[in-house]
Amino acid sequence: MPVIESSYKPPFPFKNGFVSTVYSGLVRRVPLKQQRERITLGDGDFLDLDWSFSDEKTSKLIILLHGLEGNGQRPYMTGTAKLFNKNRVDAVCVNFRGCSGEDNLKFSSYHSGATADLDAVIHHAIQSKNYSEIYLKGISLGANIILKYLGERDNVPMQVKASVAVSVPCYLAGSAKELHTFKNKLYHDRFLKHLVEKLKFKQKRFSELLSEEDLKSIKTLTDFDTIYTAKAHGFKSAEHYYETCSSLQFLPHIKTPTLIINALNDSFLSPECYPVKDAKNNANLFLEMPKYGGHAGFVAKKNVYYNERKALEFLLGVKNL
Repeated sequence: MPVIESSYKPPFPFKNGFVSTVYSGLVRRVPLKQQRERITLGDGDFLDLDWSFSDEKTSKLIILLHGLEGNGQRPYMTGTAKLFNKNRVDAVCVNFRGCSGEDNLKFSSYHSGATADLDAVIHHAIQSKNYSEIYLKGISLGANIILKYLGERDNVPMQVKASVAVSVPCYLAGSAKELHTFKNKLYHDRFLKHLVEKLKFKQKRFSELLSEEDLKSIKTLTDFDTIYTAKAHGFKSAEHYYETCSSLQFLPHIKTPTLIINALNDSFLSPECYPVKDAKNNANLFLEMPKYGGHAGFVAKKNVYYNERKALEFLLGVKNL
């Protein structure tokens, strides 16, 4: 489909990508009553799912996936969940392995291409919860997982009707390179600190797989992906991980209506993360590139973000909120 012309016009301070990104990540709050459910995965590990519900009984569900080191309580998750709940759609915020406040059981955890866990959640929603209409929305890393999931398989369940991917680093090698630039140093160092702190617990439990020397040698995010992500998840190297899991290569094969929203001032994204050609050549793929928004920072009125309203409109056809 042709690229969608964006109508997003943020309040003046949030035209700055850094301001909108930091405000959205550290300042914004969206309280939401959630119920936690733990499901057991096929390999014996677990996922914690945070549910919120419409006031009316519904067969519709939106599955939400967070970004790197996020969780089900992040405002970009609860904001979407709350909006959809108000529009007669249940919501489940998925906490990736090790992201729910408790370390997962395995040495492996989650990564940008871990689509098997999403598949498990979808089938749980269909078989155990009887949802007949399922929508997907992901932010950043979670968005990459959704795009990869939809494009890598021919057997997407018929209940999955549409998806939205926001601030998606669909070319992982390019985004990794961007995150290591000076302009992103604050973000890089914050991500790395959280990842290494969590990895210290794994090192104590799995010292035969990860030594203290390995842990001390991690100085960058690429080091983390080399020493942990690749090793723990069966990739030959960080580069092999980026190549294998980038959703960009799967976009031509997506058959589920999908909207990508990537801001042009998102400092995490490389030029390859704006797949204009793929959108024009795939009738199921829609691409919107707002001038502003930073990384998941689409600030708008009444604490309902532009990408949240756009997701509601795209997925359900609800307008004039």
